[in-house]
Amino acid sequence: MQKGKIGVTSENLFPIIKKFLYSDHDIFLREIVSNAVDATQKLKTLAAVGQYKGNVENLKVSVSFDKEAKTLTISDNGIGMTAEEIDQYINQIAFSGANEFVEKYKNDANAIIGHFGLGFYSSFMISERVEIISRSYKEGAQAVRWECDGSPDYVIEDADRDSVGTDIIMHVNEDSVEFLEENKINDILNKYCKFLPIPVIFGKKKEWKDGTYVEGTEDNQINDTNPAWTRKPADLKDEDYKSFYHQLYPVGDEPLFNIHLNVDYPFNLTGILYFPKLKNTIEIQKNKIQLYSNQVFVTDSVEGVVPEFLTLLHGVLDSPDIPLNVSRSYLQGDSNVKKISSHITKKVADRLNQIFKESRSDFENKWDDLKIFIEYGMLTEEKFYEKAQNFFLFKNTDGKCFTIEEYEKLIKENQTDKDKKVVHLYASNVEEQFSFIRIAKDKGYDVLLMDEVLSTPLINMFEEKFKDSRFVRVDSDVIEKIIRKEDNEANKLDPEKSGELTSLFQGVVPEGKGHYLIDFESLGENGSPMVITRDEFMRRMKDMSKMQAGMSFYGELPDSYHLVVNIDHPLVKNVIKDKEEKIDGQLKALNTSISELSKQKEEIEKVTKDKKDEEISQVEKDTLSDVEKQLDDVKNQKIEKLKGYGKENKLARQLVDLALLANGLLKGEDLDRFVNRSLELIKN
Repeated sequence: MQKGKIGVTSENLFPIIKKFLYSDHDIFLREIVSNAVDATQKLKTLAAVGQYKGNVENLKVSVSFDKEAKTLTISDNGIGMTAEEIDQYINQIAFSGANEFVEKYKNDANAIIGHFGLGFYSSFMISERVEIISRSYKEGAQAVRWECDGSPDYVIEDADRDSVGTDIIMHVNEDSVEFLEENKINDILNKYCKFLPIPVIFGKKKEWKDGTYVEGTEDNQINDTNPAWTRKPADLKDEDYKSFYHQLYPVGDEPLFNIHLNVDYPFNLTGILYFPKLKNTIEIQKNKIQLYSNQVFVTDSVEGVVPEFLTLLHGVLDSPDIPLNVSRSYLQGDSNVKKISSHITKKVADRLNQIFKESRSDFENKWDDLKIFIEYGMLTEEKFYEKAQNFFLFKNTDGKCFTIEEYEKLIKENQTDKDKKVVHLYASNVEEQFSFIRIAKDKGYDVLLMDEVLSTPLINMFEEKFKDSRFVRVDSDVIEKIIRKEDNEANKLDPEKSGELTSLFQGVVPEGKGHYLIDFESLGENGSPMVITRDEFMRRMKDMSKMQAGMSFYGELPDSYHLVVNIDHPLVKNVIKDKEEKIDGQLKALNTSISELSKQKEEIEKVTKDKKDEEISQVEKDTLSDVEKQLDDVKNQKIEKLKGYGKENKLARQLVDLALLANGLLKGEDLDRFVNRSLELIKN
């Protein structure tokens, strides 16, 4: 029997490992099983080169547990170890500057374990003591037993083992008895060991007999040793890719298509990435890419490891150049990982471009499922944007698709305004903005459909990228003003009439339901009598506020609308005529008072214009203040008179309500009044 101390220069190692393992407590099983797989593969290699003459046809790793004995055992029929090798590989955990290293990484034990091959010691996370029983493949080797209770003290002695290989026996501590539950072990093995290259056996397959599951005679192999990504693309059919996808994700729709990665220079990388069907929502389920190192599961939290937009993909990446057990911050700083990330971005863009060129019609059919992914990539990754310009599609309200270049050619001549800006009209909801779309089409304009959750930031980006272009939602103004062809903005109303009609319609627009600016335009007799539009800038800022917390200020502002009154329309002319007949006489006296008081104010201001404040007498100041107060009072009387008239004018209210209804803004009690008023007008 040999006794001794494990050769590590700091007794802080075990506490650090245990602390790490408690933070990611089920990783130990991956470590021990992976080691067993490595040992088995090494024996296979030795047999291939003639250094081992034994049978390697049934190499496997077995996982078993004994609830009564409180043991969890990992057994392999791999290369095994001699006493000297156990002493070298298990006892002599020697690396330079251990004290300094352990102190440096005491808060990141993951770096210690994975980077320095100390995965075996993860077994102490759940164990009060650990045994190794091993027999080397070397001819005449004596089986040996090693034991340690988690302290630096260990024991090595001769043991009995009939066959080549190693048993790791973990005597589970009281705090970790959950790892003696079949379902728990099965879940961990399925998570970490599902695609290991050597069969991993956990008990026997169960059969349904007499109303319950009972163990059969066939081994329960939990892993696929030859998953699709390890095979050559030429050996796989579409059915194989789809089958593997459902092996990864048993529940879900069929993927749109896939990318098979197979790179051996300047780094090693294999994998299959799938494009899932993405709904039109930003609440996309991530963590669907599984990261492997030599078929050993590393993580499914790949944000920061691959570009953000690629986290929307599903699938598997496998690279021996990715360290097996390191923190995400380590991965993000690793040069190989950065190269891999950049390469994947290029491969994804190239694959999309290939599909677009080879089968544009199929690409267009899948566009609605692809667009969020592509838009997200263009917004977040400049290199992807550069490539995506070739296959990004604009889709118009007629369902036709165009590349960026094609659409520019389509609209450039007809939709260029007087300032030489190409105006991209778009709608976010065809039904709600139907009348605005129709009016634009009647003028020969094309309207894009941009109804995705990322449309607003995408439009902002395009306006920065596209020289001499604007994006304007089709309901942001009357079409004549959105694409203004000339400077003529003649308004048939003089300022006094315009002011009076503004007050009149202020009495009609909804109170407390947004801010309304009232404009008067000559839109022709056949144009709509009134149109309600939404300011492009404010609406866009409010949309962005829903996505960016720092812009919440805009979200709290009241909605802003323009009520555009078509002064050419016969019904509007009727409102103006009725106002002239019914209250212009009453307004005449008020207008006379306003005129007289305005003159008084001008005369007083003329006298005091060149005087300093201290030179103006108190009488002059009081007189000016009194005149200003009287003038404000009379103006307010006039405004209230006009607003009151507007509220009582059924035609004016009907016209405004029709405009509100067209924009989905007429609801509840206001809608009920509109219906009743409509019936009354029809009767008359």
